[in-house]
Amino acid sequence: MNGFSDTLIAWYQRNKRDLPWRQTNDPYAIWLSEIILQQTQVAQGLAYYLRFLSAFPSVLQLAEASEDEVLKLWQGLGYYSRARNLHATAKIIVQKYDGRFPDKYALILDLKGVGDYTAAAISSFAFNLPHAVVDGNVYRLLSRVFGIELPIDSTAGKKTFRELADELLHPKQPALHNQAIMEFGSQFCKPVNPDCPTCIFSDRCLARQKGLVEILPVKEKKTKIRPRFFHYLVLVDSKNQVLLQKRQAGDIWQGLYEFYLVEKDKAGPLSDDVLLQALKEYGARKPQLISVSETYKHVLSHQHLFVCFYLFRVQFSPALLPLLVSKEKFAEVPLPRLLEKFATDCGLTEIV
Repeated sequence: MNGFSDTLIAWYQRNKRDLPWRQTNDPYAIWLSEIILQQTQVAQGLAYYLRFLSAFPSVLQLAEASEDEVLKLWQGLGYYSRARNLHATAKIIVQKYDGRFPDKYALILDLKGVGDYTAAAISSFAFNLPHAVVDGNVYRLLSRVFGIELPIDSTAGKKTFRELADELLHPKQPALHNQAIMEFGSQFCKPVNPDCPTCIFSDRCLARQKGLVEILPVKEKKTKIRPRFFHYLVLVDSKNQVLLQKRQAGDIWQGLYEFYLVEKDKAGPLSDDVLLQALKEYGARKPQLISVSETYKHVLSHQHLFVCFYLFRVQFSPALLPLLVSKEKFAEVPLPRLLEKFATDCGLTEIV
């Protein structure tokens, strides 16, 4: 462990990427970056970070925004619970802390959508508090350098890595240490084919000595993938209005809008009888089928979606008028990325 942190920090100061959230100690901006970068690569998250800061320069402005505005800006990043938690937490900070971001680790950890890693990152980067970050990059680096074969998702493994990360943390420069260990893990000690011969820890890395680089870190649980089969009825009337519904809690894409959905438990097209019954249920009269799309495959972390779209011209009953979305409003509605892709592919954005 001798010199571990000093070696890391020296490497970081020579090789760090120039990223905007590293140029501020504003806890709001740092919190925003950390939430966006959960489950998201920097290359994709950077543009979202800049757009969010431009639209909502302060926590107060974020708190005052509507959920639809927040979700629309988040559209395409996935894991939409992050956006809902971000919005909810902004309101809590305004109401409970008078718009001032809390400056204690325990208070930050208590915020909605903030776990141990995010609380450590915010408290060290914004307030230079001595809390070590432990994320996937840190697990990988520490498991390799110190040859730890305990599963990182086990109780014993989490405890071991947490204690080691705390022990290694630079006492006088916790923020710089945390930035360095995350940067090195993501940019150098990569999951596949790391450049071990030129690594700053090559002379002490136990995984390299034991031939375990491609094996570590170890996980004991495997993700079970669930296939789902979605059939969307895209219903457009003569005034180029489309019928949308808002997805509710308890499933993917909560709070986003979608076309009318028929979900089946196996692959294959909808039968004519099922289509007619669904059209009747949704109040669509005189349906004219315009097109049936190819099957789109959409990969989520725990689900694989197989999605087909049925585009219809229809007439709607007067009772459905409040649910119809005009061409002007359609562009403002937060949609799952897959549905936006279909709308673009088929020219729906030009129709409605």
